[in-house]
Amino acid sequence: MIWKTIRLGTGLKSVDDFYKALKDGKFRFSDWASDILKKPAFKVADEETEIDLVKVTVAELGFKDGARRDQIGKRAEELGLELCPAEVGPQLRLQYPDQPNGEWISVAIKPILDSDGRPRVFYVVCDDFGLRLDSRWRYPDYVWNAGHQWVFCRPRK
Repeated sequence: MIWKTIRLGTGLKSVDDFYKALKDGKFRFSDWASDILKKPAFKVADEETEIDLVKVTVAELGFKDGARRDQIGKRAEELGLELCPAEVGPQLRLQYPDQPNGEWISVAIKPILDSDGRPRVFYVVCDDFGLRLDSRWRYPDYVWNAGHQWVFCRPRK
């Protein structure tokens, strides 16, 4: 079930464009998110397009005791979901200003290596410190808990 539809390729082309948009929207972003925004693996759509997102917990994917990222991705693929383009991370932050407090969502992207060589994905967060774009890394054998939420793309037919 589609949770949210967002736009990519909105005219934000550079890291500086994303920084300005996040600051103008009063969104915070971590140094880690900033680091992977600067990497060549972070690509932006050339033209404006809409993308459908599906939000699922690890348990909803069938893993009641949690699962590794590779297991989560494989199961999502079996359900017809796809990894998101990296641009979904900052665009979701910008286009989801009404995110409820306490919600942390991992964006299912091909991990981007940070400056220390660690694979990272974006997080879109709302907590007592406000709305922010963050990034996290985990070892490949890390088990994500059953309640953790991930966003995948649902391809349009």
